[in-house]
Amino acid sequence: MLNRVILIGRLTRDPEMRYTQEGIAVTSFDLAVDRPYSNREGEKGTDFIRIVTWRKLAEVCANNLGKGRLVAVDGRLRTRTYEGRDGVRRRAAEVVAYTVRFLDRPRQPDELTDLGVETEGLEEELALGEEELPF
Repeated sequence: MLNRVILIGRLTRDPEMRYTQEGIAVTSFDLAVDRPYSNREGEKGTDFIRIVTWRKLAEVCANNLGKGRLVAVDGRLRTRTYEGRDGVRRRAAEVVAYTVRFLDRPRQPDELTDLGVETEGLEEELALGEEELPF
């Protein structure tokens, strides 16, 4: 079986980094990805996709990315259910990134460009219960 997602898009806001109870860094951000086709008016639609990064990759993304940055994400699709603040169970789909490559110039000249970081210990992330996710 294969579960692989490759996306190129721009961040819609600055990344949010949190830590699990075990002290593992988790960063999430939303990516705006243009659809490859136009509607009758000639306008292209956009999908907004939640990206989740773990450990060292989470720290690199939180420290080096910001709203508007162009990135390529390689990862896997994950769906999960959770209970909202209103008590209603909901489903969420998100991409767990294995690599994030910076495709544009950083805002500050001393930041790294074209950085791809492999995540390590994905089996630990898979073992975390959904209740332990920080968002």
